[in-house]
Amino acid sequence: MSADLVRVRPGVYHDSVSLMRVSGALSALPGIEVAVVAMATELNLGLAAGLGFALPEAGQGDLLVALRGAGPEDLETARAELDRLLAGLTARTVQEGGGERPARTVRSAALRGAGGGGEGAATLALVSVPGPYAFAEAMDAIEAGLSVMIFSDNVPVEQEVLLKRRAAELGPLVMGPDCGTAVICGAGLGFANVLRPGPVGVVAASGTGAQQVTCLLDLAGVGVSHVLGVGGRDLSAEVAGLSTLRALAALDADPATELIVLVSKPPAPETGLTVRRAARALSTPVVTALLGSGGDSGDLTRAAEAVLRALGVPVPVWPSWPAPVSPRAGPAGTLRGVYSGGTLCAEARTVAGTGEFTDFGDDAYTRGRAHPMIDPSLRLEALARVPPGDVVLLDVVLGHAADPDPATGLASGIASAVARGVPVVVALVGSRDDPQGLTAQAEALRSAGASVFVSNAHAAGYAAALLAGAR
Repeated sequence: MSADLVRVRPGVYHDSVSLMRVSGALSALPGIEVAVVAMATELNLGLAAGLGFALPEAGQGDLLVALRGAGPEDLETARAELDRLLAGLTARTVQEGGGERPARTVRSAALRGAGGGGEGAATLALVSVPGPYAFAEAMDAIEAGLSVMIFSDNVPVEQEVLLKRRAAELGPLVMGPDCGTAVICGAGLGFANVLRPGPVGVVAASGTGAQQVTCLLDLAGVGVSHVLGVGGRDLSAEVAGLSTLRALAALDADPATELIVLVSKPPAPETGLTVRRAARALSTPVVTALLGSGGDSGDLTRAAEAVLRALGVPVPVWPSWPAPVSPRAGPAGTLRGVYSGGTLCAEARTVAGTGEFTDFGDDAYTRGRAHPMIDPSLRLEALARVPPGDVVLLDVVLGHAADPDPATGLASGIASAVARGVPVVVALVGSRDDPQGLTAQAEALRSAGASVFVSNAHAAGYAAALLAGAR
């Protein structure tokens, strides 16, 4: 008979990604049926209660541990392993801090770094805290004279506007909120691919859109100077491109940047016009990829190809790994887009021209849980519900901070879908030097039964053709 162990550790904090990996390690232990190690947020408490655990009182700043095992011995083994793993996380934090007492605010940390002067002074802060707390930390950074990348999502748009207006007054650049990707002088922040240095600067109101364009350029042998993410709402009517305009000007002034690419989901009409006018006024040429806007490149792959042509670089045949597909008598079913990247999802919907698409990276799905580029569970659940006759289209994004082996996590779900008559098509976004290994991931996904493309637009077109019975 199963036994439960539930503990609350007051005031013990670790980030959600680290705790997800601890939960995964404990779940893999013999005799452990369920392992939940997470901050005691309302969502996580609800998930644990839904699994049948009896929970004590806990606050959002407490650590929740809920284990279910075959017996007391298994639980004791898991508890000891938990203590070891958490001690490792704590030791790593202390080591990274150099043993020095941590600064209590962003501004005090900035002042501490500036105390030595010269190259040691901080110039950029990365904010990755729950959305309700991000505004104060980001404003603290701006007031200290730091540019800031706000990885946090679920930040109210009114707060975003205040941050960006204040930054415009003081000089720093605000990247975000919900800025998932940036590359500054070759250093990747957030979800970042391993890219060669080169002449192309990117301004992106889209993390995965920037990753798609820069990875295609990298596969063609062209590198980047900087990737400046500005947050997915920057080109909305409310925010009016405040950070986009500043980022364009910054890259225009950068001697290492010979060409700029502007990537975004569909902008608000007036904001799109403002940004285009600003781009035309720059001395550096600009290629725009404002998806859904007339007169632009059409899709991200065409945008990358336009960059290559502008630089005089041949456009390659983009790699693909098609899987054998059983012939179909004719059109049937529905195209199901199961995405982790919002811009990739929007692009695929436009290219395919049909289907039902879900962006599991949207704020509604990431509140209180890891992003789907790290945790595949929600997408696996969606994949398991797709009926025979439908076609599934999904993205897999490689790079630092993403799942270290996404193909392994998705393989069983893909194989199960294919076995019940659901063709699966994957848009694999990555560079050849990403730690997961682009070719290895592609071959593993194909071995599970998926057709794999490095171009999201090509994957969407192929999936639509499958649905129509043309493949």
